[in-house]
Amino acid sequence: MRIKRCIAVMTAAFWILTALSGCSAKPQREDTASVQVVASFYPVYVAAANLVDGVDGVQLTNLTKPTTGCLHDYQLSPQELMSLETADCLLINGAGMESFLDKVMDNYPELNIVTASDGIDMMEGEGHDHDHDHAEGEVHGPLEEETVNPHVWVSISRYMQYVENIRDGLIAADPAHTQQYQDNASAYLEKIQRLKDEMHEALDHVSHRDIITFHEAFDYFAQEFDLHVVGVIQREPGTDPTARELVDIIETVKSTDCKALFAEPQYSSGVADTIARETGAQIYMLDPAVSGDTDKDAYLRAMDQNLQVLLEALA
Repeated sequence: MRIKRCIAVMTAAFWILTALSGCSAKPQREDTASVQVVASFYPVYVAAANLVDGVDGVQLTNLTKPTTGCLHDYQLSPQELMSLETADCLLINGAGMESFLDKVMDNYPELNIVTASDGIDMMEGEGHDHDHDHAEGEVHGPLEEETVNPHVWVSISRYMQYVENIRDGLIAADPAHTQQYQDNASAYLEKIQRLKDEMHEALDHVSHRDIITFHEAFDYFAQEFDLHVVGVIQREPGTDPTARELVDIIETVKSTDCKALFAEPQYSSGVADTIARETGAQIYMLDPAVSGDTDKDAYLRAMDQNLQVLLEALA
């Protein structure tokens, strides 16, 4: 009887240890043949969606919700972090946009990370020391990550480099589909080039070029089309200007021919409303393409809509 009891105890212990072992095991892919590609946020996802379109065995997911917007101080949830467990590569914007990147690298030191902004000329961000002479918006050589403006995709020309970097990263991660990635990239870049040409044709000769933007996302866009950012409402979304800064913006609007304020659909336009009331300027919406639907033409539609808004506002 004692022997039977010992056997029963040993059997139970065996199954408990087996169950515990199963709980600690890494999650397995449902399809071990598939290539798992993860994009850090919306503009990276949309670019990648064009490149993986129709490529068999490749699964693209967005690490953050498509309504997140810019990743200013964004913290990954445990579930979002765990979703990288089976990723073959993580596509990121870089230039300091992904504030959570250190945490990702600590948890997955072997993860293949593709940086879309690699090699792209950067503009200075708000962290830069301006105690030396540079023209506003001037592009310089390599800058430290914490000093740059990371919103490179809002420039059409830089976005084309962005797409090429993602293409090259996908080819390195999945060389079996090299030709498809190259073909998809070529087709998408042709669409972007056509839109770029149309936008330059329409905007290169507008008479009013001074604009006031919501935050620094549109510095690259303005440089692309030789528009002059004479004021920025919020240097960081969610951080209202000080009373002194607000007065300065109001005085800038009054002293220039800048009669249009550009807010962004992702954020409240409360401060812009105040400036508009004080100056008589009109508020328009410019979309930095940081949120929206997951259609692969979403970026092109957002930029075309921005063109239509600018033509009305700057007429």
